[in-house]
Amino acid sequence: QVGGLVDGGVDLLMIETIFDTQNAKAAIFAVDEYFDRTKKERLPVMISATIVDNSGRTLSGQTIEAFFISIKHAKAFTVGINCALGAAQMKKFYKMLTDMNEGWCHVYPNAGLPNAMGGYDEDPEIFSTNILDYAKDGLLNFVGGCCGTFPSHIAAVANKVKGTAPRKLPELPKYPYMQLSGLEPCLLKPEAGFQLIGERCNLMGSAKFKKLVDAYKWDEAMEVCLAQCEKKADILDFNFDSDLIDGKSAMGKFMRLCVTEPNVARLPFMIDSSKWAVIEEGLKCVQGKCIVNSISLKVGEEEFLRQAKLCQRFGAAVVLMAFDEQGQAATFEDKVRICQRSYRLLRSKLDFNPEDVIFDCNVLTIATGLPEHNSYGIDFINAVAEIKRTCPCVSFSGGLSNLSFSFRGLNSLRDAMHSVFLYHAVPKGLNMSIVNPGGLPRYCDIDESSRKLCEEVILNKSADGNHVERFLEFAE
Repeated sequence: QVGGLVDGGVDLLMIETIFDTQNAKAAIFAVDEYFDRTKKERLPVMISATIVDNSGRTLSGQTIEAFFISIKHAKAFTVGINCALGAAQMKKFYKMLTDMNEGWCHVYPNAGLPNAMGGYDEDPEIFSTNILDYAKDGLLNFVGGCCGTFPSHIAAVANKVKGTAPRKLPELPKYPYMQLSGLEPCLLKPEAGFQLIGERCNLMGSAKFKKLVDAYKWDEAMEVCLAQCEKKADILDFNFDSDLIDGKSAMGKFMRLCVTEPNVARLPFMIDSSKWAVIEEGLKCVQGKCIVNSISLKVGEEEFLRQAKLCQRFGAAVVLMAFDEQGQAATFEDKVRICQRSYRLLRSKLDFNPEDVIFDCNVLTIATGLPEHNSYGIDFINAVAEIKRTCPCVSFSGGLSNLSFSFRGLNSLRDAMHSVFLYHAVPKGLNMSIVNPGGLPRYCDIDESSRKLCEEVILNKSADGNHVERFLEFAE
């Protein structure tokens, strides 16, 4: 379809009256794919949503802010709203869009709300007067009319807004922050705090979920998902890597099921797999802006950049593992070196948005009895601080359960270790982690002696240097 329009001589492409953002993202992907394959100069793209009523949501449930975050990667010529409501009713939702968009905006509403016969009653004078309110408030870059408007309406609008100043483009923040979306926006501003990524819809994070998925009990598996939402997860992780099921098929099926459950679909998703085909299947099924977990230089620069470019084309943020062709980074030096190299490649080769990068510097197991493992906790914390200093605007994540893997079965001890670890890592820059929401004690609620033992072994520091031995004795 894109090829036919371009061959027909169009000057720009319009994706309009969008009520399902997943469908719009597929169209955006097709536009980018066409111009990438043909090497032709990319035409400007207009993107236009429609909302169903005064809730300000699309038919598929997104708020206008969540919609914009989901399609922002398209770098559209102009983004706006059309059809839906009349100009008077649409203004407050359009204003939300203009506040978020640093580019041009447009609006072309209906001539009021439909009457009992399906017609529209606003004449050119009423319609143009309502549009003039937008112009007076400095909200317009482009304007027009949709259902119920005729050339006379457009002429009246042109006459009314003549001489009014166009909307000024807002300045970009000096330090952009990650923006994700489900049905609603998720803005990871510095003041947003630590983000909990629910781990229970991961076959490796929940034995219960795995059992249900292996038995194809999808509705019961959804109950596990809903329980994480009730426990205040901010983001939901989904992983279907297993030898017993087709991970690609399971990912697609469960993603399509999730988008039908509003309490789940309101949150951003993390598409998690070690298999690229499974990740790609998940990306095709999500209307919001999600996170890909993960890619790394383990596959070499060429494949790494190919996968990153596809994440970019799907409009996803991405977790970058501290892993390269030589293996997993264990030391402070290797973590910093690999993450900085990954960052340079993404920025220089793809102009990848830095705020869409999440580094996983590898939380590794401590207190194993092997001396070379003793510094894994503090090396992670220090690496986060150094990478944050040298790679502006990025985020950091980590798998907390790895830290305490040596103490499987000692759940209270493991939870205390995780809480103490976060207490020290979050101020250094760690701003999200895959966890069991609601499962961790507060740092201040851990008894002082246990807290001190955890602190010594995580920071690998004590007055006498015997902290690992003390911790192992305590665990026994």
